[in-house]
Amino acid sequence: MASITLNHVAKHFGPKVAIADIDLNVKDGEFLVLLGPSGCGKSTLLRMLAGLETVTSGEIHVGGKRVDQLPPSARDMAFVFQSYALYPHMTVRRNIAFPLIMRQFKWWFHLPVIGGLAKRRIERSPAVSDLVEKTAKTLSLTEMLDRYPRTLSGGQRQRVALGRAMVRQPEVFLMDEPLSNLDAKLRSAMRAEITRLHQRVGGTFVYVTHDQVEAMTMGTRIALMRDGVIQQFGTPREIYTSPANTYVARFIGTPPMNLIEGRIEGNAIRIGEALLPLPARLLAAAQAAKAPSVLLGIRPGALAIGPAGAAGGLAGSVSFVEHVGAESVIAVGLAQARTAHPEEGEVPGEIMVTTSGYSELARGEAVSLSLDLSETVLFSAETGHRLDPGPAFG
Repeated sequence: MASITLNHVAKHFGPKVAIADIDLNVKDGEFLVLLGPSGCGKSTLLRMLAGLETVTSGEIHVGGKRVDQLPPSARDMAFVFQSYALYPHMTVRRNIAFPLIMRQFKWWFHLPVIGGLAKRRIERSPAVSDLVEKTAKTLSLTEMLDRYPRTLSGGQRQRVALGRAMVRQPEVFLMDEPLSNLDAKLRSAMRAEITRLHQRVGGTFVYVTHDQVEAMTMGTRIALMRDGVIQQFGTPREIYTSPANTYVARFIGTPPMNLIEGRIEGNAIRIGEALLPLPARLLAAAQAAKAPSVLLGIRPGALAIGPAGAAGGLAGSVSFVEHVGAESVIAVGLAQARTAHPEEGEVPGEIMVTTSGYSELARGEAVSLSLDLSETVLFSAETGHRLDPGPAFG
């Protein structure tokens, strides 16, 4: 398998900049997830890797070899499409074997009778048939080899598409939102199946998705994109715990990270009427940046709800409560403090809290919020960039 290196790669569609000067290094055997909303350029970047889109500027190297000027067939990559792209007139066996047949392509394969006989001969050869059988067994498709795609479920079709990619034994696997057409339960099962496949095959995977759950559970590293620019590149834990900016903070997490306006006063931060002592890490970052006004980022799980009037807490009242199985999501409207960067449909001054179990809180009930500042990060109120190194991993 091979590493992937992108050096100052850019893609322009006329005046539109789809990819803006990206540098990226993917190690051999990694599972990289390109994550971001629709239109951020993640699929364009994947297609440039595959050779389906030309590179406007920059270089792409795979295993130390420059490939951006090579045709797709010479890049030794397998592409799994969102739509599966199976041949409806071919059996599962032929669909999986097709890349191996085309490796021995001759012009007379187009002749109806002679070409058909030649393809069947290749398909039945021990080298091809054994590899197809082995791949089908790995993906639990053995009993479906003689069926046609129209008779398969969505998950089974997806496994056939994966098998067609696996049978080529490529250096790199490219996947463009392959699970987006599946229902929630099947997506969960297929996430686990693709992760196990990566562990068995040990190849380099590049996976495109807009679903943060897929990214966080499958990727060894994530490149979160926005408007053709990588906002942060790191492990799922790094991106969740120490987001590089407020965009990353708000994109990752359900509910997303809360951003609360604060002001540095001495060794503490003032949020509304509350004055909270800052950990040394946060205080040093705020002083180094000389930023009196900051945004305090805190995950919903790092907040605790107590009775109204509790010392050192933020006063507020419950806006609504959602019960989602093992936990409850509670929205609290703050009496004095303000939140920043509200998204569409969210209320300024409202903070989200998650608690385990079934909450008995009622709408309108007065409460007090306590913050675990050891799990918070500071952002610049002007630029939105993170000021501190983030919580230590332990």
